[in-house]
Amino acid sequence: MTHAAPTAAVLIIGDEILSGRTPDTNLNTIARFLGALGIDLLEARTVGDRPSQIVEALNALRAGHDYVFTTGGIGPTHDDITADCVAEAFGVGIAERADALAILERRYGDELNEARRRMARIPDGGVMIANPVTDAPGFQIGNVFVMAGVPKIMTGMLEDVAPRLRTGAVVHQRTLRVTGVGEGAIAAPLAEAAKADRDLSFGSYPFGAGSDGELGTNLVVRGRDAAKVEAAVQALAETLGAAGIATALQT
Repeated sequence: MTHAAPTAAVLIIGDEILSGRTPDTNLNTIARFLGALGIDLLEARTVGDRPSQIVEALNALRAGHDYVFTTGGIGPTHDDITADCVAEAFGVGIAERADALAILERRYGDELNEARRRMARIPDGGVMIANPVTDAPGFQIGNVFVMAGVPKIMTGMLEDVAPRLRTGAVVHQRTLRVTGVGEGAIAAPLAEAAKADRDLSFGSYPFGAGSDGELGTNLVVRGRDAAKVEAAVQALAETLGAAGIATALQT
């Protein structure tokens, strides 16, 4: 019996992302991480440092997906409000945890001030996520994984998250590079291919005339059955070739 792949969503938190001051790279990292585990990332939202917005988005996402990953807002400053918002979303209390505080005491020693102690506050029922970079933990509660916004730290936390996830079949993909024509020339045969095999995903990603003047489209076929993906790509290449359209299979 086959099971549907687990689904996931990402909630990116922080005014600095919405203002454009800080570029987000965490979504790409998480997407690649989940893809390698066969988990379908279906949705991503970005919200500012507004409690009601964070709570509303988190509740919607955790109800609609197997897993939710949040990034940002768990540091030592006054605008790091994610932990409080997660507690509110789950309807539980939040307090300084002795085990989390012990980690911070080992890290900071005499420099552990009140601001840094804020990072030991975890919602009731939460399980810590190890932070191999700066030690200050993230946490999991229910199907929600709460992680740092700093990319290096967030990436490190994923090491502790991976074993907790139910995995699915990995998605395979192959790319056909079509040159010399735009999307309009290949739209019909691509649509026919997609209609013929609904178990696969067919995507079209045009690229413009760059410094080399090349114009074309990358056609990407995705699916969990590697053999079917390969067969579909070969069939599409033959169809386009018969119409006089040159293609090249990307490695």
